[in-house]
Amino acid sequence: MFPEYRSLISKLKQSNAHFSKFFEEHNALDHEIIRLEKDPVTSNVDDIDLLKRQKLKLKDELYVMLKQAETSTE
Repeated sequence: MFPEYRSLISKLKQSNAHFSKFFEEHNALDHEIIRLEKDPVTSNVDDIDLLKRQKLKLKDELYVMLKQAETSTE
């Protein structure tokens, strides 16, 4: 996710608890989605869709935080 911001992400994960929490939540959702998609028999498509929407919302919020941090360091 956002390879062009790799070093800024690393800095923010250490210095910004809010960013770090969102980043970890995004990763947890990603892992849960992958786990559910591997077992389609017991997985509910609606549940996976909801998780994907939550993950996308977090990604959008992380991007906003990255852009704000980027402009404040320029």
